Amino acid sequence: MTTAAAPSVASVTEAYYDSDEADRFYSHVWGGEDIHVGIYEPGDSIRAASSRTVERMIACIGALGEHTRVLDLGSGYGGSARVIAKRFGAQVTCLNLSETQNARNRELCESQGLSDRVTVVHGNFEALPFADESFDVVWSQDAFLHSGSREQVLREARRVLRRAGQLVFTDPMQADDCPAGVLGPVLDRIHLESLASFAFYREAARRVGLEPVELQDLSSALGRHYIEVRRELERRRPEMVDLCTPAYVERMSAGLQHWIDAASLGHLAWGVLHFRAT
Repeated sequence: MTTAAAPSVASVTEAYYDSDEADRFYSHVWGGEDIHVGIYEPGDSIRAASSRTVERMIACIGALGEHTRVLDLGSGYGGSARVIAKRFGAQVTCLNLSETQNARNRELCESQGLSDRVTVVHGNFEALPFADESFDVVWSQDAFLHSGSREQVLREARRVLRRAGQLVFTDPMQADDCPAGVLGPVLDRIHLESLASFAFYREAARRVGLEPVELQDLSSALGRHYIEVRRELERRRPEMVDLCTPAYVERMSAGLQHWIDAASLGHLAWGVLHFRAT
């Protein structure tokens, strides 16, 4: 898969998520501590659906405990890391590009008494600052799409996993049969030439030494999530215009609609992907 050069993608992503406008949007509209795609049941809020995704991923991993070392790649505000640390006593390392999000993550960990179990590191998941075979689990939610070199991300995840360690992640993707050229409005917003797909991750994982355990296709959740986020943004538009700017809110609303449209046409995919290090 050919994408934009990795350093430029990383720098654009970092600058975007460090911006005050993005921080206010994601923390106020997208779900608070957990700013990832949710799995919805009737009547769910964005926050409840996002929590259900975390529970689905935890169920994939199985046994977790105080001696388990977990690495969360692209950890955002660290909501998932705190759930894992609080419930299982695991040691969780959060790696994330945005220092704005990292600062909020550290504050939330301290306020919840979890600073001794959650460590927050500024970094790029294409070049992890950790020794080989350092972790039992690598976790990520909706972050790998921001890489210009996704196979390198998988290679780094495999490098830091112990043998038989587990990689579990979600990612907004394009459908395996997505026609060429139809995702322009979606891709322009994230400064990439393409998204990954289930087929891409299956093949790239094999090349770097990861075997599939289970790939759960939950693609219908993606469009539903963007519908709910856009609905919440429009419901709170006056407030968000004050917190951000009218131009930002308008761009975000239009961008969310592009994702909704592409999902409704079957061009996008999403799910929980679970691999084991060989």
